[in-house]
Amino acid sequence: MKINQIFLAIAAISSLSFAPALYAADAAATVNGKPIKQSWVDFIMKDAQARGQKGDGLKNAVINELVGSELAYQEAVKLGVDKNPVVAIAAEIGQRKLVVNAFLADFMKKNPVTDADKKAAYEQYKKELGDKEYSARHILVKTEAEATDITAQIKNGGDFSKLAKEKSLDPGSKETGGDLGWFSAAGMVKPFSDAALSLKKGETTTAPVQTQFGWHVIKLVDTRATQVPAFDKIKDGLERTLQQRNLEKMMLELKAKAKIDVPSATSAK
Repeated sequence: MKINQIFLAIAAISSLSFAPALYAADAAATVNGKPIKQSWVDFIMKDAQARGQKGDGLKNAVINELVGSELAYQEAVKLGVDKNPVVAIAAEIGQRKLVVNAFLADFMKKNPVTDADKKAAYEQYKKELGDKEYSARHILVKTEAEATDITAQIKNGGDFSKLAKEKSLDPGSKETGGDLGWFSAAGMVKPFSDAALSLKKGETTTAPVQTQFGWHVIKLVDTRATQVPAFDKIKDGLERTLQQRNLEKMMLELKAKAKIDVPSATSAK
């Protein structure tokens, strides 16, 4: 088991306290008479195994890290670090995070994403993609005047790819001559996709196209039937997306029912 993963698990239970007399029978080890609880070891091992950590030395690794943590903890208490207000605030916030995470995990368990939910999301995903994909190049510049000038250069025989490398402000496509690869109509902002879809293969826009990113000169390279990934390849991603939507919906409902007062803010909602 990786050391940082062990320490993460230790941190998750570090806000708990124990009395030697009460937990003496539950001790996996002792450090200066203070017990290292077996239940702590079991908790961390279970968490590690759930993350795929295995091996005969796992238990010893966990105990060794807990012993090291206890040594550091005892020394910190000697020096009064536990009385530091910043530490107390961090411990309070950490404990609240643990409770919140447990609540969210329980919510997801009680409100699972079903196979039917995922399949419905998949059908919606296919619908949004549409039946066609487009391959295009573009040159992005700041002003309409510059885009107009580039359009004129291309009309007079200028090389689109070369001009893109020289003038485009898009770092993602500049070095590849403005190549955007394959995309769906929904995958681009509407003014861009509307312009691209109006072109025939090999055509370039005759007037600059404005979006929130700037001014574009667009060339349609090709079209093809949409290549939709198989359901099995994206179902896990769909499940995560649906889980996130469920959590967001639940949180919005809690917020709608709550009385929230934030004096330092202009509006709480």
